[in-house]
Amino acid sequence: MKSPKLNCIIVDDEPLALDLLEEYVRRTPELNLCARCIDGAMALEVLQRERVDVAFVDIQMPQLSGLELARRVGADTKVVFTTAFEQYALEGFKVDAIDYLLKPFNYDEFRHAVEKSIAWFAPRQTEQPKAPAAAPRTIIVKADYKQHVIPLDDILYVKGEKDYVRICTVSGELKSLMSMRSAEETLPESRFCRVHRSYIVNLDRVTTVGRMQVTVGADTIPVSESYKDEFMRCLSERGV
Repeated sequence: MKSPKLNCIIVDDEPLALDLLEEYVRRTPELNLCARCIDGAMALEVLQRERVDVAFVDIQMPQLSGLELARRVGADTKVVFTTAFEQYALEGFKVDAIDYLLKPFNYDEFRHAVEKSIAWFAPRQTEQPKAPAAAPRTIIVKADYKQHVIPLDDILYVKGEKDYVRICTVSGELKSLMSMRSAEETLPESRFCRVHRSYIVNLDRVTTVGRMQVTVGADTIPVSESYKDEFMRCLSERGV
């Protein structure tokens, strides 16, 4: 079955840049252009009324910058930055941008960013429509400028470290530039629970539960007072 198109918007305050982006989108059969936006405010209006999968966004814009816009988009919209300033690359990845295109970029570079977007959305587009949607088995995480597919079964816990999260698995660790909130939204709540400001645990990997702490694999994880009730509720629902 052919995968559905990704709905996208293009956001830039320079008309020539918008024209080029529109040309690239029109050349890409996997994309459906929902709107051309000349600033971040206009993009927010579109995002409020339309389902947008991918936003191609310039960073330096008046009033509302591309970085601020990226912080306001929902979890279901991924951002590809298009900018002439490479110094914003780190900030771009801090807001979970799926790619960063440095102007002037050609169609091959644009196409590569589209393929990354398709890979990110692929697990969500291949659900079987028959039975109640199958639970996801993997997550895709960006680390070291690569997309890593991690089986959920292999994850022990996630630890927040400033601007990063450390994903601890049975085979090692992976450090990704994302927030704990983003990690919490990505991991299925039926299997993962936040037990501390800095920790999310795989409930299937919890071996012992003590007073304000749990054991996951060989590690002891603290349970904070503010997350204790939710954690106990999750355990209760699983019959623990």
